[in-house]
This record gives sequence, C-alpha cells and structure tokens, in this order.
Amino acid sequence: MSENPTSPASVEDAAARMPRQIPYIIGNEACERFSFYGMRNILTPFLITSLLLYAPVAERAGIAKDVFHTFVIGVYFFPLLGGWISDRFFGKYQTVFWLSLLYCAGHACLAIFESNRNGFYAGLFLIALGSGGIKPLVSAFVGDQFDQRNKATAKVVYDAFYWTINFGSFFASLLMPRILSAWGPAWAFGIPGILMFIATVIFWSGRHKYVHVPPSPPNPDSLVRVAKTALLAPGKGSAGLAMATIGVIAAIAIFLCWAIAPSWWPEHFSFVISFCVSLGLLILFGGIGTSWQLERARGKHPDAAVEGVRAVLRILIVFALVTPFWSLFDQKASTWILQGNAMVMPHDSWWWPSWLVQEPAQMQALNPLLVMLLIPFNNLVLYPMLRRMGIDVTALRRMGFGIAFSGLAWIAAGLIQLSIDGGSPTSIAWQVLPYVLLTFGEVLVSATGLEFAYSQAPPSMKGSIMSFWLLSVTFGNLWVLITNAAVRNDAVISHIADSGLSENAFMMFFFAGFALLAALAFALYAKRYPLADHYRTV
Repeated sequence: MSENPTSPASVEDAAARMPRQIPYIIGNEACERFSFYGMRNILTPFLITSLLLYAPVAERAGIAKDVFHTFVIGVYFFPLLGGWISDRFFGKYQTVFWLSLLYCAGHACLAIFESNRNGFYAGLFLIALGSGGIKPLVSAFVGDQFDQRNKATAKVVYDAFYWTINFGSFFASLLMPRILSAWGPAWAFGIPGILMFIATVIFWSGRHKYVHVPPSPPNPDSLVRVAKTALLAPGKGSAGLAMATIGVIAAIAIFLCWAIAPSWWPEHFSFVISFCVSLGLLILFGGIGTSWQLERARGKHPDAAVEGVRAVLRILIVFALVTPFWSLFDQKASTWILQGNAMVMPHDSWWWPSWLVQEPAQMQALNPLLVMLLIPFNNLVLYPMLRRMGIDVTALRRMGFGIAFSGLAWIAAGLIQLSIDGGSPTSIAWQVLPYVLLTFGEVLVSATGLEFAYSQAPPSMKGSIMSFWLLSVTFGNLWVLITNAAVRNDAVISHIADSGLSENAFMMFFFAGFALLAALAFALYAKRYPLADHYRTV
C-alpha cells in the first residue's frame, strides 16, 4: 500500500530533502567563479603586453603589480559594503542580483576598452565592487535556504561550493591564458563576461523559489556600538579614548599628506595605500583603546556582547599575523607569472604536457588542482597520522605552519630566480615546487582560519569576524603595494644593488623572511591565546 503523499511522514521526508532552489545557486557560483578567475589570472600578462606599453619596459612589471594588487584590495574590501547594504536595506537576493549586473558591466568594460586605460580601470573597479560585494552574501544566502528539518544536507551543498570554486578556477587558469594568446584580449575578457551574465541569469531564474530573509534592524549590541560605549563612557582615566583619538588623528594626517603631497612624502604612496594605512591605524589604535576600557560597556550592553567584543579583539591579532601570508599568496598571480615569463617551457621533454600548458600563466592551475587533492589528503591521511603520533593538530598550529610553508615557497622561488639571473636556461617545471609549498600553506591557513574564527567568536559577532577575515587579505596586498613603492626609492635601490642580488631575487627572499618572522610571532602569540568554544549547542 503506497504512502499518502500528504501524510505528516511524507511531508517531513520532502522537507528533509535538498531544497529545489539550490541548483540555481550552485550554477550561479560555478559560472561566476570561472568568470572571476578567468579575468584575474590573465590580468598581469595583459597589462604588461598590451595596456602598459606607454611605460618604459623596465617599469611595466612594477606598474602591473600595483594595478593587480590594488584590484585585489578592492575585491576584499567591498564585502564590507555589500554586507552592510544587504543587512540594512535590500536583503541578500536583491543585493546579489544588482551587484551582479554591475559585475557584468565591469567585464564588458574590460572587453570593450582593451586599449583604453580609463575604461579598462573603470571595468576593474566595477568587477571589484560586484565580486567583493556579493562575496559574503552568496554563501550566507545558501544557508538561508535551509531550516532545522533539512540542515543535514547543507554540508553537501557547502562541499559542492568549495569544489565548484576550485573546479572553475582550475579550468579558467588553463584556458584563458591560451585564449588571450590565440584570440586576443577582447575574447579573453569577453568570455568571462559572458559566463558572468549566464551566472546572473541562472541566479535570477530561481527568484520565485528562494527563501528570502528580510534585512535585519541595526543591532544595538554590535561590535561598533559596544566599542563606542566603552570609549565614550565616563570613568576614571581615559587612556583608551586617548589611544583611539591618536588613531583618528594619525589617519587624518595620512590623508592630508596624500592630498597635499609635501616634498618629503613618498611619491608612490597612492590613494589606495593611504586609505588602507588610515583604516589600519583606526583599527589598531581603536582596538587597543577599546580593550583598555571595555569593562565600561558592561551594564549598557549584555555581558555576552562585551565578551564577544573581547573575543573579536583577540582574534584580530591572529588575523593581523596572517596578513603576511596573503601578501605572498596573491603574488602567485603577479610576481610568479613575471618570473615564469623568463623561464623555458620544456616542450622537448616527453613528460611535459605541451598539448595543454603553453603559457606561463597556466601554471596557476596547479593551485586549485592541488587544493582539491591536499584537503582530503590532510583530513584522511596526514592529520590522523599526526594524532596517532601524539601530535595535537590544533587550528592555531595548522595556521602557524601554513604561514611558514609560504615562506619556504618563496625561498624556493628565490632560488629559481638566482638561476634565471645567472643566465642559465631554467625550466618552468621548477615552479611546481613553490606552488606545492604555497598551496600546502594555503590549505593550512585559509581552510583553517574561518573554522578557528567561527569557534572563537560568540554568535552575535560571527558576521563581524567574516568581515575582518576578508580584510586580512586586503592588508596582505597592502604590504605588496607598500613594498613596491619602497623599491622605487633611490636609497632602497642602492641597498639592493649592494646585496649583489637582482631586485626580483632580493624581493623574493625579503617576502620569505617576512613570512617566517610572522610565523614565529604567530607561534609565540598562539602559546598564550585563551581558546574558547562557541559552537552552537543543540
């Protein structure tokens, strides 16, 4: 006898299944990630070979790196704007849809204005705004589609998201450099634009099936409100307020110096550098000041909110120590491509896949491929083996070793650069080693960082933590811009010349040392970090 389709049991079974709207979001994510990585991974070679031909040959690489890392800074800064618009005004669906249209317009600008710098840079701005704006929303929108009855299937969807991101990145990294070389920039940037338009259409097609969570009212106990109360509440002494005020004054001074540009001000300190440094000073001094006076917020805010702010401030130190990792990681799409351009493709070797890999930028496909291999290897083989050996594989230990592995990757890249500088033909196959080391570091840092932050932040502060995690990528790329500006100084250039190394080799070893020092500082801080457990109780 068949079961009544309207019986309570059948209704419960239907509710526990995968929500029928999920394929629309997965399809959107697949196309959007291909479009993003497709344009991102050809940006540096296009700039050097086409858009920056006006500049002297010796300066093109530096300008291209500035443009690339400025773009990445925008991608990881605009999530703050997208999240705020969504939470306060339009909700996730409307915000994602309209920002996706701006995203499409940005791709169109890249394809149309391939020889017009202003038009091309306007396209990069729109893509940074669109991609960054929707970045924190799509994964949260997925979570909105589930409830207590079918939450067990949510993990399957998030796993699919992860594989979709790396799958799209892998094929985009392989195909788009070939298309740029064979068909030119209009097609190379146009095809990702078409994919982004398809992504938007797919997302729009599911509009009547989605669960739409309305915007939330302002949280009276948010991180900013608690910090404001702590700093401005009356009490004995005001050292915290004074510290925060120093941060405000310093930030304003940075902007004034950028606007006035006095003779002693660094010539290459751009608006983006000035803005990010100012933001960093506000967070640094404001955070220190808030921690000094945080107890003054008790009574006006619940104890849970006050302790939540304290937890966020501790996590921010962890994130700050992770920023050097991002400065090394994101240069695989700029500095490492430039290095690959000076290397030799081993087409004569029987083991080299000449039918597939013909452009240096295609080496980036190693990263998503290795990620898809390393995460299951770590979870199924490496971590269980270490536990059997009595080694506790904590999140902080994984992150610290991840930063150190990125430093080792750049030592390997620096040794390769020494071979290139020595004049001997160097096979690009040698880049596999730094890619393996860097990707292993990425898996330890990136895949662990959000897990760690989620466990340490109380429920009311988890959204704030996501924003600061993305900002850590912004500040990682800021270090690259500051370093690039510094090496244009005559004194720094002279110091590099005295070292006997080329500028490229010197900078690679510099960033390696930067990461290794950060790993050491991270290990020292991790030893005294007070671990918490804020996973949701059933």
